[in-house]
Amino acid sequence: METAAAPVNGIRALSNLSNAEWEVALKRYYIILPLIDNEPGFTIASVARKSKVTRQTIYRWLERYTQTQSVSSLLKDDTGCPKGTKRIAVDTETIVEEVINSRYLNKQKLSLKKATIDVTLKCREAGLPVPHYSTVRRRIAQISEEQKLARRYDSSIAGYKYDPLLDQFPNADYPLAAVQIDHTKLDILVVDEINRECVGRPWITLAIDVYSRMVVGFYISLDPPGVLGTGLCLSHAILPKELWLSRLDVPGKWPCHGVMRSLYMDNAREFRGRSLERSCQEYGIEINFRPVTKPHYGGHIERLMGTVLREIHALPGTTFSNIKDRKHYDSEGKACFTLTELEKWVADFIVGVYHQRKHSGIGTTPLARYNEGISGNLHQIGVGKDIRMIDELKLKLDFMPFEERTVQRYGVSIDGIAYYGDILRKWIHAYNQPNSMDRSKRKFAFKRDPRDISTIYFYDPETEQYYDIRYRNTSYPSITIWEHKEILRVLKAQGISRVDENIIFETYARLRNMENSAVNNTASAKRRRNQTRKNYATANNIRNQFMQVVEPDDTETEFKYDPNAVYLPFEDLEHDPFNKNKSYF
Repeated sequence: METAAAPVNGIRALSNLSNAEWEVALKRYYIILPLIDNEPGFTIASVARKSKVTRQTIYRWLERYTQTQSVSSLLKDDTGCPKGTKRIAVDTETIVEEVINSRYLNKQKLSLKKATIDVTLKCREAGLPVPHYSTVRRRIAQISEEQKLARRYDSSIAGYKYDPLLDQFPNADYPLAAVQIDHTKLDILVVDEINRECVGRPWITLAIDVYSRMVVGFYISLDPPGVLGTGLCLSHAILPKELWLSRLDVPGKWPCHGVMRSLYMDNAREFRGRSLERSCQEYGIEINFRPVTKPHYGGHIERLMGTVLREIHALPGTTFSNIKDRKHYDSEGKACFTLTELEKWVADFIVGVYHQRKHSGIGTTPLARYNEGISGNLHQIGVGKDIRMIDELKLKLDFMPFEERTVQRYGVSIDGIAYYGDILRKWIHAYNQPNSMDRSKRKFAFKRDPRDISTIYFYDPETEQYYDIRYRNTSYPSITIWEHKEILRVLKAQGISRVDENIIFETYARLRNMENSAVNNTASAKRRRNQTRKNYATANNIRNQFMQVVEPDDTETEFKYDPNAVYLPFEDLEHDPFNKNKSYF
């Protein structure tokens, strides 16, 4: 009795395969080859997205090849249909697949309805039966959401949502190994220090240690993001914070300090300045820009900013995050925080709340995680504290941007305010090329802390050191750059478009007197005066740290300033800051 031979796995003989069929099989084999060889960086999701097929298809191909170890097994029909399901004509099915692939799965994002119309038109042109709307809908429903995102939007969006995070962040295996930095506009209106009027929403720059989720530093300002804010945030992150917390009267401990190994930033322009790059190189900080295709590399800092913003929404003067929440709330009328007061609130929240509560991403508090990384535990050896001696003054100045100015007989002028120090004398009217026909004036580098502009820092190219240069008129009070801008705004509103430093400080004194007379007898007056003094404390600390200035060897007669004398504008000077034709608006 003869027994009928059964087909083996439905696979045809190689000799019976056409060249076109064999090329299809090889193409599928090369698609799954990286997965077969376990090559790093390849996942079923990434291979499916790159080859523009579903993950289920990749799974089927892998299963067949694993079972048979033959390339020809990949030719087995993929479009099997469950028992009882009605099939449409092969030619019609081809048109449906063609429309879905070329019209629906592309960046034009054709709707299901329009895709069905295209199928209808093509079938009628070919004289084929027109499939029902539900047939096209079912075919599209069988496509994974991942593939739809990749084809209709972008593969990076699909990857961000569906790719497994096998290594969530590279090399963040101890404190300060990787720090992320970014900035956002806070959802709150602040008032100025002078007359308590609303001046707008401030920006905050934050830096976070990826290993422990500790906030390592921050900086709040009314100025938009730039090199200055980034630099001040980094210097705050690197330096110890005990004295700073004491000046703000914030209880608690903030132990993280030291130079980070790697700094991760997005690709914004303010992070790509040469000044910032050189400052980081000076301290051995490796700069890494966030890969465009890996937005989750900035996920830690973005979640931190979201946390801070949500907490801000409980404060008076909040603008909330959307119009619906802000409806019927008078943000401007409720505003009461100054920048200094808001800085204290943020510091208190970070130290007393955020660092102390359990973080879902690490399973413990950021403070406990940081201390474990430093001191070690049963499972890992601690890295110890960063005991490098860092010149605090040099660090702060290194991370500040500089401005270039020529030196005139009165000194230098920045934003309408004159500064003078004897160290400048030998550079008055200095030329770029003293012994040549080039008579262009030489420019020198000056740095300024926006929190106290009573002092600027001059870099002497001969001694290669910084020197502090005070107001030319030392009787003027210390002010912040934001108070200076508010004064200019008030003067502009009064129709005064040409100002000198006398007008600036007379206006400042008048506004201060108005404030003092209005609130001098209230409890809040004392609080505001204390906060104002603290606002200058950080910048004043820089000035107090300066080593004794080495006076230059200069035989000229010492310049003496008589505060009772009347000084006329220096209209004969090329760079006179008080020239009547110059406006500071």
